[in-house]
Amino acid sequence: MEESYGQFCTVARGAEALCERWTPLVVRELLCGSKRFNELHRGVPRMSTNLLAQRLRHLEDIGVVHRTATGKVWEYSLTAAGEELRPIIMALGHWGARWIGSRLRDDQLDAGLLMWDVRRFVRIETFPSRPVVIQFTFRDARPGEQAWWLVVEQGVADLCRDDPGRELTLVVDSSVRALTEVWAGDRTPREVLESQELRVDGAVKDAENLWRWLGTSAFAGTRRAAVTR
Repeated sequence: MEESYGQFCTVARGAEALCERWTPLVVRELLCGSKRFNELHRGVPRMSTNLLAQRLRHLEDIGVVHRTATGKVWEYSLTAAGEELRPIIMALGHWGARWIGSRLRDDQLDAGLLMWDVRRFVRIETFPSRPVVIQFTFRDARPGEQAWWLVVEQGVADLCRDDPGRELTLVVDSSVRALTEVWAGDRTPREVLESQELRVDGAVKDAENLWRWLGTSAFAGTRRAAVTR
C-alpha cells in the first residue's frame, strides 16, 4: 500500500490490504477458479498485465494467495485467509445486485467479460450428450469482440474467439446490453426476444433449452430493492 489510513482499526487495516483498485476483482477471479495468469487476466481484461502482476505479488505478501510452479507455468490459489474472503466478496456482489442492479453505463458493458463469465458458469449437467456449438454475435461490441463460439462436449465448455469450424447448434444475435441484462437477472429472455434486442436461430427445442443451458449470474436471483431518490 502506498498510503495508510493511520488507524489501528481492523476495518481500516483490512481496507488497506484489500481495497486498492482491482484487488477485489482479482480475488473474485481466484474464487471463481482461475489459477493461471492468463486466466486471471481474461476476467479483468481492462487491467494492465503489469498491474495484475503487482496485485498478485501484494496478495502473496499478505498471505492471501499462494503461488506454485506447475511445469514452466505459475499457478495461483487462495490460502485459508483468502478463502475466508468468499462470503465478503459474495455479499458485495449481492449488495450491488440489490441496490445498483441494471443501472449499467455503456462503458461498463464488455462482451469478452460477459462471455468469459457465461463459459465458466454454464450448467454442464443440462447439456445433451452430443456436442453443442453456440455462436454469439454482438452487433454493438468493440472490434475483435463481436463473435464468440461456446463449444460444449464431453462435459467440458470451451470459449473460442476464432471460428472452430464446427456445425452450429444455435446462433445468438444480440446487443451486449441485452444479453448482459438477462445474464444479470435484470430482464427475462422473453423481454429481450420480444423487443428484438436478441434473436436465437436454430432448432426450436435447442432454442428453448438455451436459457436452461446457460443459467445466469450467481447474483441474478438477488431481489432488487425499490430505490427511491
